[in-house]
Amino acid sequence: MKKRKVNPVTRLFVKLLGNEKYQVITIPVFAILLSLIVGALVIAALGKDPLSAYTNLLQGCGLWQKPKYAGGKSMGTDFFSFMNYWTPMIFASLAVAVALKAGLFNIGVSGQMLAAGFVSTILVGYSSLAAPIAKPLVIIISIIVGGLVGAFMGWLKYKFNINEVVSSIMFNYIIQYVVAFFINTKYVDPVSRQSKNVSDAARLTLMSTEIGGFKYDIPLGIILAVIVALIINFIFNKTTFGYEITTVGLNRKAAQYAGISVGRKMVQAMLISGALAGLAGATYYLGYFSSIQPKVLAATGFDSIAVSLLGNSNPLGILLSSFLISIMGKGKTYMSSSAGLDAEIASVITGLILLFSACGAFIRYKVKRAKENMTEIEKENKVEVDK
Repeated sequence: MKKRKVNPVTRLFVKLLGNEKYQVITIPVFAILLSLIVGALVIAALGKDPLSAYTNLLQGCGLWQKPKYAGGKSMGTDFFSFMNYWTPMIFASLAVAVALKAGLFNIGVSGQMLAAGFVSTILVGYSSLAAPIAKPLVIIISIIVGGLVGAFMGWLKYKFNINEVVSSIMFNYIIQYVVAFFINTKYVDPVSRQSKNVSDAARLTLMSTEIGGFKYDIPLGIILAVIVALIINFIFNKTTFGYEITTVGLNRKAAQYAGISVGRKMVQAMLISGALAGLAGATYYLGYFSSIQPKVLAATGFDSIAVSLLGNSNPLGILLSSFLISIMGKGKTYMSSSAGLDAEIASVITGLILLFSACGAFIRYKVKRAKENMTEIEKENKVEVDK
């Protein structure tokens, strides 16, 4: 009987992705590489150089050197601006992840961001408080406001079994139009038609800070974002509280049978989720921006859903996935001007990344089948040799 041979591609496929211990990392990375390859084919089909386009994305984020810079700017200037853009995405994605851990879908992150940003703006942003007082107050108020909105949604779910998706969407609209009313009637800037700019003392970004002859927009929230991600990771992996929330998310009936107060944990999870969304709002409306555009919800709150899923709702994975997606969002303007591509191509690549990442379960299944087939062939060949 002729020996069956294992396809070299299959062998390589299993070798790279077959270790189940590391599949939580290897499969998303593989999916991202596939999406970048397909994205490159799309760019090539448009008659442009994919390598140059991807380089332009990195250059727009300060992760690659540009050919030249305007006066007072450098590669570091672009990188700090990128970190300023990245910070709200981390907080927003963590907000979605915490809710998902409890089996809840917080689609109202944008509304919670807006509520926190607006209240912080009118209470602190328009005040004459000094920076050492104003900046911590912005953070505290944003946490409280976002947490209260999130907890209320959790309470509605617990008390009346109102689907959190429905309530969060409705709150998005309510907050959006209530805030727009107050901005247009009390706080509007007659020139920009947005809310008046907050004071520099209250802003969570040190704008145009000169260091070594170059100007930088230094985001104060980025360090806090990383610290919070590590804390959330510790809570869910090392504490009873995190274990209980995760248990509720996996099986509410089993959690209740084990003596866990399911309703309380849902409210607590939404409280934390809302608080994180509040931090996203603070670093967005009083950090990356300094004003609020009426009747507009931040796309960050919606993009964070995909980012959280891409990071497997793992805080450390979210740091990486939010970094990648932020490159697409921040670098697309420079790519468009340098490569002559529409900025929407970056959105296409982002969509491809999310699409391939959503196929993670299918990729895992195919790896398992390939691994089983390879083992079967090797056993058959061994039997033949023994004969």
